[in-house]
Amino acid sequence: MSSSSLLLASPIAPHSPDLTKSPQTITMAPRDRSRGRTVHIYNAEDPATVIGGLIVTNGVTNTSLYSMVEILVLFTSTFELHDENEAKIGRDDEPLQPGKYYIHAVGTFAINDEPWLVRTISQATGTRVQSFCDNVRERDRRCVVSGIRVPGAHLDDWTGFEAAHIFPLAYEEHWRNNSYDRWITIPPAKGAGINSVQNGLLLDSAIHQLFDSYSFSINPDDNYKIVFFTIDARNLAGKHLDLEFLNNPQRPVDQLLRWHFRQAVLANMRGAGEPRFEHDFPPGSDIVGDILNGPKPAERMEFELFSRLAAQVEMHDISST
Repeated sequence: MSSSSLLLASPIAPHSPDLTKSPQTITMAPRDRSRGRTVHIYNAEDPATVIGGLIVTNGVTNTSLYSMVEILVLFTSTFELHDENEAKIGRDDEPLQPGKYYIHAVGTFAINDEPWLVRTISQATGTRVQSFCDNVRERDRRCVVSGIRVPGAHLDDWTGFEAAHIFPLAYEEHWRNNSYDRWITIPPAKGAGINSVQNGLLLDSAIHQLFDSYSFSINPDDNYKIVFFTIDARNLAGKHLDLEFLNNPQRPVDQLLRWHFRQAVLANMRGAGEPRFEHDFPPGSDIVGDILNGPKPAERMEFELFSRLAAQVEMHDISST
């Protein structure tokens, strides 16, 4: 295969400041998701250019890498992965080792340029989502990822636990345009299926932030394994959702978990890495200015405006609009 048949990402630049400059003029590299990668993926015919990569965490196996590459890259035929010693990597459950991996393909292939839906850490409250929160809380009564029970659930005290949308509410129009309601078998009392209990998970508030930022995801095609794409400080990577979750007839549908996992792969593994967004704005900060001068300003502003404003609007049935 000629290298011209592959849409290659730009080489990853090192993230080190120029220490010869004064502290006032040091410019830090963008906070993209390539930082800390321990696995780097290459085209075997162009071994000088990085296609993508990831941080190896617990539970990531050789089979995991193959399934992620099948999302990251579009193939016209079969492919194999080889390590830097030219040994073929099997599709097996051996733990993935840090290092360089090379794609050997029959036929042509290209980087998947499918856009990922920009998502930031944001709280949406109000009447739009209250019934959604109530239904998710009643079903789960614990963080379904960590397993920690809500100690005040019997008192209706949910402090520290939040109902998370798997598919974000901010992209309701995208939901409608792609007919994702077809996946929902338990519609909400009001509005579209995006607020169905089947599109929700009860999560510890800190874990909710990680989920919304695609720092981890749940792979329904690998026995509901928790897959981290960043450093796992809670020892959750590689664990699986429990039978209490899996046996609940109201649990989230696999199609939505699969959608989130795909988004996480595209956001974290492609090229030099998509940006990480600042979310901790102290009082008095120029939030709008920081967003407009940061990465993906249009996409992020759209998301933020919706999350802060539209969540306060009563949801209407699509048929009435």
